[in-house]
Amino acid sequence: MKFLDQCKIYIRSGDGGGGAVSFRREKFIEHGGPDGGDGGRGGDVWIEAVEGLNTLIDYRYKQHFKAQTGGHGMGRDRHGANAEHVVLKVPVGTQVLDEDKEALIADLDHEGMRVLLAKGGNGGFGNAYFKGPINQAPRWANPGLPGIERNLWLRLKLIADVGLAGLPNAGKSTLLAAASAARPKIADYPFTTLVPNLGVVDLSTSERFVIADIPGLIEGASEGAGLGVRFLGHVERTAVLIHLVDGTQGDVAEAWRTVRHELEAYGEGLGDKTEILALNKVDALDPETRELRAAELEAAAGVAPRLVSGVSGEGVTELLRAAWREVLARRAPAAADDEAWRP
Repeated sequence: MKFLDQCKIYIRSGDGGGGAVSFRREKFIEHGGPDGGDGGRGGDVWIEAVEGLNTLIDYRYKQHFKAQTGGHGMGRDRHGANAEHVVLKVPVGTQVLDEDKEALIADLDHEGMRVLLAKGGNGGFGNAYFKGPINQAPRWANPGLPGIERNLWLRLKLIADVGLAGLPNAGKSTLLAAASAARPKIADYPFTTLVPNLGVVDLSTSERFVIADIPGLIEGASEGAGLGVRFLGHVERTAVLIHLVDGTQGDVAEAWRTVRHELEAYGEGLGDKTEILALNKVDALDPETRELRAAELEAAAGVAPRLVSGVSGEGVTELLRAAWREVLARRAPAAADDEAWRP
């Protein structure tokens, strides 16, 4: 299945059904009055977050969604039926934006969340509605109100607890494969990862979280270089970022500065997010080189990096447990807020 994280759609709610103009014509009923029924309501357009989806690929091949018109009123005081609603099912984490891609309409951040995007038009009144002691035989009825049409953007931001950041070929996909059951593509050339990958980390029965691997950043990514920063939106919701630096490259300090600059240039709070620094691929370094690269990185970042290797597994469990502690710290206030609002 291909990965698609943003798309444009067109929606239109249904028109209301028209009211009827009708009069009773039974043979033995004298002075038969108006009996035109009302029209039914047009269908609404809703959007709902459901479990089991992680891409917007369904909206690649169908972008237009129109609800049906409500049933028209008929004689003998028969009202038109209300039209069925249209429900767009999207992955958890989907945002709905206006056509300008600026105004946020809805953020579907939990399963089962349902938002009305376009309300169907009300049905028109039939002539029976207008009868009274003054006007006993009205010969008009209301048409149904028109539906609402909108052009919207859907943008997916994956729900993950921990995000992996780093330059291309820093070993993010290898670490994801070592830490979870995910099997991302792994190769020895940059930009192997072209789309985000998710993995579930099971440290124990009570220690489980979701980790996201995004395509690597390069210098100038915030201005569109490489794959740009398009996929950074998928780590906006994370509690912590694991910043991987390739220990086999020459200047580890500059590698750290490059990614930090792009995170801060992107904004949205990524520059302020808790970061766990890790020097990766230490299995390929001798003890002296390990110490030298770790010291260079510590001097630049101001914090001692963790030494890990996605290939040999060295230090991976300790790194994941440190990330888990940050996830727990993030979840605790959210749980307290839920308890405070529980009726």
